[in-house]
Amino acid sequence: MSDTVGFLYPGHAAEDDYPRAQRLLGDRWRLAVEHTDGEDLHTVEALLDLGGAHRLAAGAARLARYEPAAVVWACTSGSFVFGTDGATRQVKELAAVAGVPATSTSFAFVDAARALGVRRVAVAASYPEPVARLFGEFLADAELRVVGLDSHGITTAAEVGRLTDEAVRELVVAHDRPDAEAILVPDTAMRTVSLVPELERHLGKPVLTANQVTIWAGLRLIGATPRAARLGRLFEADPGDAGAGGGEARWA
Repeated sequence: MSDTVGFLYPGHAAEDDYPRAQRLLGDRWRLAVEHTDGEDLHTVEALLDLGGAHRLAAGAARLARYEPAAVVWACTSGSFVFGTDGATRQVKELAAVAGVPATSTSFAFVDAARALGVRRVAVAASYPEPVARLFGEFLADAELRVVGLDSHGITTAAEVGRLTDEAVRELVVAHDRPDAEAILVPDTAMRTVSLVPELERHLGKPVLTANQVTIWAGLRLIGATPRAARLGRLFEADPGDAGAGGGEARWA
């Protein structure tokens, strides 16, 4: 089996999180990134088009040159806007065109929370409120209790990608909730990979971010069990903790 995971990443806002994670993981696995196109706008209509089957199929065709053993749609909003059933169809169709197991960032968040035994979560979202609310509904469908959901009102991925490390820290810390067992930070346009351990130390709980969970879920799809403390508590968890309903349910 190939040791390569393929990631379909929309645009170019925070793509450098992937080579950064690659350096922390070492050379045992390869993280291959190809880009998809579409309008850069955090509206439901634009996101439904961004995650459309034709766009993912075109990206999967470009990824084929890396011969990945699994493919991940590295976009949170471009998956959860379809709802649970639609997002499930999305990854099944992606798996069919890619010819390998597939998942998406939205499901990666659910699987990561389960792997850590987390049930009550706070969400620190960069999106406008209508989009952030849909993520909350997606999580609730997966039987995660959303005890706090805050939106930052940013309308494009390009703007999110320009946030400084300090701005990201402030966004995450400001939206913690005392009864949340973990904080979820959606949007793969936000650079977070290098900040997770620091945020977890400060808040005293797991912090799950979009690019972090995307990489973790992709590695799980190829049967990898990486350990990398500098990528957060998720990468220290026992891979068997996810149990039934974890990433395996998204294979097709």
